[in-house]
Amino acid sequence: MSRAMQPSKRGLLVTGAAGFIGANFAHYWLREHPEDRVVALDALTYAGNRESLAPLRGHAGFRFVHGDIRDEARVADLLREEALSVIVHFAAETHVDRSISAPDAFIDANVTGTHSLLKAARAVWLEEGLAAGKQSGKRAGEKACRFHHVSTDEVYGSLEPDDPPFTEESRYAPNSPYAASKAAADHLVRAYHSTYGLPATISHCSNNYGPYHFPEKLIPLCLTNCLRGRPLPVYGDGLHIRDWLHVEDHCRGIDRVLARGRPGARYNIGGGSERRNLELARALCAQLDRRFAERPQLAKDYPDAPAARGAPSASLIEFVEDRPGHDRRYALDASKINRELGFAPKHDFATGLDATIDWFLNNRAWWEPLLKD
Repeated sequence: MSRAMQPSKRGLLVTGAAGFIGANFAHYWLREHPEDRVVALDALTYAGNRESLAPLRGHAGFRFVHGDIRDEARVADLLREEALSVIVHFAAETHVDRSISAPDAFIDANVTGTHSLLKAARAVWLEEGLAAGKQSGKRAGEKACRFHHVSTDEVYGSLEPDDPPFTEESRYAPNSPYAASKAAADHLVRAYHSTYGLPATISHCSNNYGPYHFPEKLIPLCLTNCLRGRPLPVYGDGLHIRDWLHVEDHCRGIDRVLARGRPGARYNIGGGSERRNLELARALCAQLDRRFAERPQLAKDYPDAPAARGAPSASLIEFVEDRPGHDRRYALDASKINRELGFAPKHDFATGLDATIDWFLNNRAWWEPLLKD
């Protein structure tokens, strides 16, 4: 019996599934929905790590496909062959610094790539499904299928310290090539819903943290640099504010949107945990110092860490020149998803950060090969 013929509730195409959030989503989905099938698509660029999916190898409901979202024909074939009715689109270039130095890759992946996915979904779900719906006068798949696009809070721009958090009605004002490319992708998704009737939803998340986080991002960068005795670079005065969301809570929020979200709607998935970057770096250092004091083996495992010789990890903090167009503050008002879909984060930031530090300490074999020096 082919995969497509095997009994299951749903088949999902998860793009960018070897990346940080995509990998966590694949793990979450197959744990929470073991009867479903996940096809993980990833081009395995620098931030895609197939080892993040290693625990799913051999799972009957999991298949990994090495491929590019810009390959429209390949995506369409996967939708047909696997009878996939849901696309959860994580694949994107995401690092703001890289978007400033090399914006072309962000336009190519985030805008062109999203458009290719939309075209494939429209062709398979709506155009090819038309014949099956002729008698009822409805296009097949209009209710059964769903294209979910994972966006970011950065499309809204920057907030002043006393501004209320962004709502779904806030105007778009992206300030980096990355944010602009995600905003453009959002508009394409909305247009395909409005113009062609493609069943689509969009979610905007705040800064994620948790397992499998690529080391170029703030929390894993600070953590791995502390362990190696490297400087902890903090932009500007370190007072930039971010709202932090545990990646598992993000996955739960997307689950609610897929189950109950209205096609055409947008939902903010926020963590409700605003922190200044400098405050976050110091908190991480303090938690790491406590572990070294409690676990002598860590000093042997990481002899270059300041904490290995009793010095504070915070001594590594180094202020560096601020980057161009650096948004001062992000925060999301998540009352809509709470009100309509009953979602609220389960992780508070202190315990979530604690668990994240433990995960990195226990998974050195995962992150160490990803470091450049």
